[in-house]
Amino acid sequence: MKLDRLLFGDNQFFGINHMSEEKARAQAMRFQDLSAVIDVLDSAYDEGVCTFMCTTHDRIADVCDHIRANPDRYQDFQFYPCMPYAHKYANAVTDHGMVGALLHFMPDDGLIKTAFKGATSLAGKDINGMLRILIDAEMKMFRGLNTPVIFMQNVIVDLILGMGMVDVLKVFHDHIHEKYNAEPGFITMNMPALYKALTAAGIENPIICSNINKIGFRTCGGLGAYEETLRTGKLRAIAMSIFASGAIPPREAIEWLSKLPNLEAIVFGASSRRNIVSTRDLVKEYFGPES
Repeated sequence: MKLDRLLFGDNQFFGINHMSEEKARAQAMRFQDLSAVIDVLDSAYDEGVCTFMCTTHDRIADVCDHIRANPDRYQDFQFYPCMPYAHKYANAVTDHGMVGALLHFMPDDGLIKTAFKGATSLAGKDINGMLRILIDAEMKMFRGLNTPVIFMQNVIVDLILGMGMVDVLKVFHDHIHEKYNAEPGFITMNMPALYKALTAAGIENPIICSNINKIGFRTCGGLGAYEETLRTGKLRAIAMSIFASGAIPPREAIEWLSKLPNLEAIVFGASSRRNIVSTRDLVKEYFGPES
């Protein structure tokens, strides 16, 4: 499948800013109310940015409910879920205990069967079985919605990569294909290393999202290795942190990105229609119209 060129991210909604704690706090306060989040998503959608790449934060469930409740308004809206959101599980265990947390996140369909499978996997130390159950639990909030690409978050991808457990990434890849008829994606802080590992595991032309920007901000292994992987590898790359949290002017950032091979999409965050339109227009200017 072809990815949308421009994807809308969710960092601004949860007070995440890698350069400014003050700006992060201000954003967190602004978006405490769901209506403020929906207003920005509506602005992006109305300006032609129809794909929301988001974590599985509890508050995204409210966004999902809103989209489900207004199908005519959001006919072309699609989610790219990114899982897991680790803090959610830690908070659930604190609030409900281990068993209560497990039941809280399990899919509604076949609860007893799923619980039995989970207990069996846990007792048998079956990591693959537990991973499938966790994926299904994370996807529960997106039921009935369009989710053509589903990502594993970098906090897990890079841990697995560091431990050399690449077969776990293959389990995720296969389960997303088979159960959700979707494309699996992987977010990482080390694109060159992940690409080599996925290729070795037999995963062809993978979707990999990583920091890609002109100054090499948060590019583990160095910008040169990223450029080499993009030039010589067979992958569908998605660039995040494209403005390096404000360190690179938008026009300069996007012009540089437009010259890279194998860059299929860009994910960006914005808090206003003006900034959404500005980024969209710069991408059109330098990348040309989408075919």
